[in-house]
Amino acid sequence: MAPSPSPTTSSRTEESLTVAPLSAERAASAAVVFKALADPARLRLLSMIASAPGGEMCVCELTGGFELTAPTISHHLKVLKSAGLIDGERRGTWVYYRPLPGALAEMSALLSP
Repeated sequence: MAPSPSPTTSSRTEESLTVAPLSAERAASAAVVFKALADPARLRLLSMIASAPGGEMCVCELTGGFELTAPTISHHLKVLKSAGLIDGERRGTWVYYRPLPGALAEMSALLSP
């Protein structure tokens, strides 16, 4: 019997809901991502970041598109980062966010028939 693939291997991105039932571990890790995306503000933030020209956005560019306070935007970005959907890099006083393509590909593969 072959060992189960590690969650960090590329075989994880080949897993689909329609191919076989998810393991408890995989369902739990996917649920974290889906929970992060279940908030409309976080979904919009991810969309803004993922579709940004140049592949990243400064937090200063994100706050103007919402009727939310800067601390609330920061909280939502922290949730997206904790879920493994985005990464950030501090440059001076600003943080620039970019999507993590591997995470987006995993979620796409998980939902693909």
